Amino acid sequence: MPKMTILTETDLRGIVWLDLDAVACVENAFRALATLPVAMPPILRLDIPEHRGEVDVKTAYVPGIDGFAIKISPGFFDNPKLGLPSVNGMMVLLSSRTGLVEALLLDNGYLTDVRTAAAGAVAAKHLSREDASVTAIFGAGVQAGLQLEALTLVRPIREARIWARDMVKAEAAAAALRERLGIIVRAESDPQKAVAGADVIVTTTPSETPILKAEWLSPGQHITAMGSDAEHKNEIEPALVATAGLYVADSLRQTRRLGELHHAIKAGLVAAEAEFAELGQVVAGQRAGRSSPSQITLADLTGTGVQDTAIATLARNRALAAHAGTIFES
Repeated sequence: MPKMTILTETDLRGIVWLDLDAVACVENAFRALATLPVAMPPILRLDIPEHRGEVDVKTAYVPGIDGFAIKISPGFFDNPKLGLPSVNGMMVLLSSRTGLVEALLLDNGYLTDVRTAAAGAVAAKHLSREDASVTAIFGAGVQAGLQLEALTLVRPIREARIWARDMVKAEAAAAALRERLGIIVRAESDPQKAVAGADVIVTTTPSETPILKAEWLSPGQHITAMGSDAEHKNEIEPALVATAGLYVADSLRQTRRLGELHHAIKAGLVAAEAEFAELGQVVAGQRAGRSSPSQITLADLTGTGVQDTAIATLARNRALAAHAGTIFES
């Protein structure tokens, strides 16, 4: 009789967390995307504009992995006004051999948070300077904190600046992160000042208008843009995409359609058919990463189904080892 493991967010938080194993898991997923015949269909997205809502469905099959995930990820950005989280969702892990459901991961977006932060770490590991020690984080939500934590796993970060439109939230986030990470973290009310002298800049907002200007940048900086995962979202000034010394996409097919690259193409600053490296190609050594300490690099990360399959498989394996979750016989 087929069996399925049901894992709640509490179960998952007890067995999966943001660590070097999670980073390696996502790094290997990017490598697979570049080196294996991965099946990854376009993202399915449903928009519910009257409630500032969107639902993304992502999936991918990676040859050699015995399971594949289908993720349903809603984001309703007015939810905090109702005392609710803006992001939730779940993943279903199915057998790659039989198609049977093996695990239902009721993570409320937790696994997505972890794999997204891990992707930021992978981008910084391969594109930022090895001595990067100061970072600017745009945003004050859960992902902002996780991106900073992820950076500390791969770079010697000693100072962080948090900028958000809401300074109260920025101050609260800075205080919490100071305590959690034990490094200097301060809120900054001026985004240009936050960027000045930062080695790594990470944008983590759902902004629909650019919040990072090209003229603010200086040689040697690395930018990871996390928030532009839909056509209407745009955190990075298009001119920055066009003038960066190195632009890298998580999936070029996706960033041409809905990432920061999409806006540069729409503005006529980049040719629609222009070729760029993908992060998996850099990880696999197929394409060059940072070429000099003074180069400005930009990673455009829209989120890929291969990351979801990777983190869901990691969760399933750890659950089996820890005997976590509830077994359901169908």
